Amino acid sequence: MTSPALQEIIALLGCPAAGNPAQYLFERAFEAAGLDWRFLTLDVTPDRLADAINGANAMGFRGCLLSGPLRAAALPMVASSSPAATFSAAVSLIQPQPSGLMGHMTDGRGAVEALRAHIDPANAHVLIIGAGAAARATAVELSLARVAQILVCDRTPDRAASLVASLQALDGAPAAVLQWDASAEVPPQVGIVIFAVPASGPKPAVALTGIRSDLVVADFALVTQPSPVVAYAIKHGACAIDGLEIHCEKTAIDFQTLTGIEPDTDLLREALDEFLNA
Repeated sequence: MTSPALQEIIALLGCPAAGNPAQYLFERAFEAAGLDWRFLTLDVTPDRLADAINGANAMGFRGCLLSGPLRAAALPMVASSSPAATFSAAVSLIQPQPSGLMGHMTDGRGAVEALRAHIDPANAHVLIIGAGAAARATAVELSLARVAQILVCDRTPDRAASLVASLQALDGAPAAVLQWDASAEVPPQVGIVIFAVPASGPKPAVALTGIRSDLVVADFALVTQPSPVVAYAIKHGACAIDGLEIHCEKTAIDFQTLTGIEPDTDLLREALDEFLNA
């Protein structure tokens, strides 16, 4: 804390904010770290987002997390943005800096850290299902992690082509579109499959063929029971990474960014299980 008389405050700005586990996880991590900080969960409509961000900054909040449609709306409202936030055109975390507000997008880093617990993504061939903000953030982080190739498959061909074109402009990992059909076969060279379909959009049926026991399959879906994707991967003997594992890694990154303290991801997973099963 900067002053013993004041408590640092972090807020979640959501639309809607109800049901988001951020406050529960952060408060558990505050307690474990011995921080007398406070977390607020606030419902903010997109048309009032600029007021909310300016107000939080004026009141000296340590930072804000963003969810839902506020993420895309926030990008023009920050003074600077991380490469992932710029590439994905979305902001999941706002951090005050001496030069102004800094926007981060940590979904992709969370996914990559979850992968690293099971496989080194370097030199791997990756298939990403989806082309929204989370998929874009994951793709750029994987390119920075020096994967061998990124294939993108999305039900909207133009979005998939746009993501591939953006990746190609980075001069990083080679990228290409895998056509979205009623079913798609995982190419034999692919070692990692990531489902990053927006929570608010239509969910694809698990229509992948070619699932192998040597694959690592990750799904962003934040659900208590195994998602259809995770259940399908397990059935075929693949290594499955669920949305809870990804979310805990992302929360750990957010917590360390705003507090400077690395939290225990096992504690975060326990807290997330408690929240979702309450």
